[in-house]
Amino acid sequence: MDGKLDIFRRELVDVRGVPLFWSTVEEWSQVESFESHPDDLLISTYPKSGTTWISEILDLICNNGDVEKCKRDAIFKRVPFMELIIPGITNGVEELNDMQSPRLVKTHLPVQLLPSSFWKNNCKMVYLARNAKDVAVSYYYFYQMAKMHPEPGTWEEFLDKFMTGKVAFGSWYDHVKGWWEKRKDYHHILYLFYEDMKEDPKSEIQKLLKFLDKDLPEETVEKILYHSSFDIMKQNPTVNYTTVPKFSMDHSVSPFMRKGILGDWKNHFTVAQYERFEEDYKKKMKGSTLQFHSEI
Repeated sequence: MDGKLDIFRRELVDVRGVPLFWSTVEEWSQVESFESHPDDLLISTYPKSGTTWISEILDLICNNGDVEKCKRDAIFKRVPFMELIIPGITNGVEELNDMQSPRLVKTHLPVQLLPSSFWKNNCKMVYLARNAKDVAVSYYYFYQMAKMHPEPGTWEEFLDKFMTGKVAFGSWYDHVKGWWEKRKDYHHILYLFYEDMKEDPKSEIQKLLKFLDKDLPEETVEKILYHSSFDIMKQNPTVNYTTVPKFSMDHSVSPFMRKGILGDWKNHFTVAQYERFEEDYKKKMKGSTLQFHSEI
């Protein structure tokens, strides 16, 4: 096949009501039957919620702050994206199967689609959530540059898709709430917030260390803080995705690491969009104890 054109910008396909990449769905049995190891650490997020950031922090923690070791390969090789399967380009399941334990595993799957072996093996999981409005804006730019996604359309059209869950990995509302509720009956989930990490990254790193039963000296924690800061990561080719070929991710359209700030939504939402979004948000989050702040 004329590879590049055939695999990109295709419509999403539903798995149990959740829109996913067509190529993931074609190989869904591989994902579903993925065999986790008891010492796997799962990193779960809705897209554009700080996945690469938390992945880099956790790789630094697992390697005791050894910065050179964390430059051994691109982040997407160090922390394979389990369900990302693109014919001829990547297969997250196979990459993980070829990896030595202990493994860091990345997923964007909503809680109900996670392979059952993770629960069976009592794997530890870190979930990172980010406020909906900033996610919507970041996802819009990502859709433009990452061509596995369908065309995003205008900001107005994309926002509508986001609100109705017609984007890759489905509804943000269902995703953050599903993982939040799961904590009640599965105690190996550490649920973190992007906004807290922005405000006080050090205390969030301390939470991760405690969760992982790991003790690191103060200077190592400081080193991890420095090397996982946005400005340093943005310049680091092993985390900023600049090594991905342009036919797949076009950084000239929008860099993968764009702003990494809190409240960028204010530069994009019109008053009418804001009001409509807030009204819809209240309905969808009604009854949930989950609280976000969308500005510091």
